[in-house]
Amino acid sequence: MRVLVLNPGSSSLKSSVVEAAPAETVARAAPTPSLAAAAPGLASSRLAALAPAPLAKVDVDWGVDATAESDPADDIRGLLRRYSEAGVPAASLGAVGYRVVHGGEQFREPVLVTPAVIAEVEALRSLAPLHNGIAVATMKAGLSAIPQLPHVAVFDTAFHATLPEDAYRYPVPERWYREWGVRRYGFHGMSVEWSAERAAQLLARPADGLRLVVAHLGSGCSVTAVDGGCSVATSMGLTPLEGLMMGTRSGSIDPGILFYLQRTGRLTDDELADQLDHESGLVGVSGRTSDVRELLRLEAAGDGPATLALQIFVRRAAECIAAAATSLPALDAIVFTGGIGENAAGLRARIVARLASIGVAAIETAPVSRDAVISASGNSPAILRVEAREDLVVARAAAALVETARPGTQGL
Repeated sequence: MRVLVLNPGSSSLKSSVVEAAPAETVARAAPTPSLAAAAPGLASSRLAALAPAPLAKVDVDWGVDATAESDPADDIRGLLRRYSEAGVPAASLGAVGYRVVHGGEQFREPVLVTPAVIAEVEALRSLAPLHNGIAVATMKAGLSAIPQLPHVAVFDTAFHATLPEDAYRYPVPERWYREWGVRRYGFHGMSVEWSAERAAQLLARPADGLRLVVAHLGSGCSVTAVDGGCSVATSMGLTPLEGLMMGTRSGSIDPGILFYLQRTGRLTDDELADQLDHESGLVGVSGRTSDVRELLRLEAAGDGPATLALQIFVRRAAECIAAAATSLPALDAIVFTGGIGENAAGLRARIVARLASIGVAAIETAPVSRDAVISASGNSPAILRVEAREDLVVARAAAALVETARPGTQGL
């Protein structure tokens, strides 16, 4: 089934058309590490077949204020025209799938998009203000622009439904959890799900026997411990603000800082939220940019703030990886994914170097352009580089749900 995948973000609408195949088909016939080592070209071609590229990709730039300057329904109709020009007509599509960041405790599986679902996602907006409101607008627009197709919402938090209670509960008064839903949800679930599946292929081992730490490092960053395909610990929490230092987000800081700034009248609640989400992290420390490529260039030129920003980033990433490993009975591999995890080879090597005290061997700083085991043969834990494929996870989930759903249950 061809699925149009829509991934709305704070500044753009990313989209792709993916030919979805059942997960069990992808899981078969993994290449062996020896093949990858002996014949990189052959291994690469076989891996490409296991992770099919999108048939086409089209993005819409929304600028700094998401949908303020455009109608998302018009944008989606424009996407369809561009896909048709690329040889992927709307008539060939079987479903539309959406990446939705926060599903709360209500959504632990993909669901057909209905008015009730949209209302519940909207109600969760306070937990992911940067993401869920835009997802709601995009789902409404998608239903308006493509009413003839089934639409499926897939949730980033769903993969973390397996977190044990001692991992998702915070040490706060019980009523905070029981009455107000204050708990850890975790995010980047689709990225972690694919990374775990891909790691099993690359290591030629069954997924249900692997103990992994997945580091998704991009504009948003998180670390997840995966035991036998299940999330058992993750760094993001009630919201996507907790955990690692990120591009513009602070990650975890002393909550007393917030009280101090409020009590002394230095910042209002709204100013605090805005600065922690948009003006902190790499851009906050560097004072210039959150673009790691630019920060590396500035670091090489001797820029102090850029150097400090990258040093803090590396320290915080290594700390979170090491902490996640304590939730596993053993550590078979560390997987780097996301834009920084995949492409910033030097930073990746610096993070790994800080893990020497827990038995992780150093890796090369050479760039790697494809999914691969990048640690030396025989090293344990292994270090892997995996391309994030949230689009493929959304497409497969949407296709599977549509194929099993009864006719007549879709639409507004």
